[in-house]
Parts: sequence; structure tokens; C-alpha cells
Amino acid sequence: QLQLAESGGDSVQSGGSLRLSCAVSGTVHSYFCMGWVRQAPGKEREGIAAIDQTGVATYADSVKDRFIISRESANNTLYLEMNNLKPEDTAMYYCAAGCASTWIVVTATNPIFNYWGQGTQVTVSS
Repeated sequence: QLQLAESGGDSVQSGGSLRLSCAVSGTVHSYFCMGWVRQAPGKEREGIAAIDQTGVATYADSVKDRFIISRESANNTLYLEMNNLKPEDTAMYYCAAGCASTWIVVTATNPIFNYWGQGTQVTVSS
């Protein structure tokens, strides 16, 4: 079992930056595919970034060149650095672990993961 706990959500102005963190506890396997998924009010969950066991990252077109996903194995933490934030980035952001493929995460609607965090809210005002 894994427990995931996100932090770092906040309210920022358009063009601002935030860094989300996801602390992972429990039995962590280095082969885990992990990612970040967001859900805006009235919309389905959108996989925006994922990273595989070798550290290769994949991004959705909506965040590519603005967001960076990374993982730090030493402290079992997953990060999402978000730059040049836009109002359309406003959503609840979830950390998740145990995906079949990073490509599927960023291309499928409502991507499937084995484990989910509770989410952290990001609000971007214009």
C-alpha cells in the first residue's frame, strides 16, 4: 500500500509559478510510473504529466514547456514545477502512482492509477 500526500497548492496570478510536492509513504517501488492529474470544476480528470522508473517524463500538450515533473527517490517525493500559469490551469491537482504507461496518462481521459492522493487546489487569477 502507498499513501500519497500533496502540498503546495495556492492562489496565484496569471504568469506566476508554483511547485507542488507529493510525499509518498509505504512500500515504494522504483518501477512505479507516477504522475499528476488535474480536475477542473465540471470537467473530467486530465493527466498532465507522468514520469517512468527511468526518469523519462511525458507531458500533455496543455502544459508542455511550462510544467516540469520530477522525482526524488532519496525522500520519496514527486514534484510538479508549474511556470507561466494561466487561468485555465485552475483545478484540483492530484498526485498518483502505479500507471501502465506515461503516454496513456497524458492522452487518455480519466487516466487509471493504483494509488491517489487527496489533491491540492491551484487557482490562477487573470
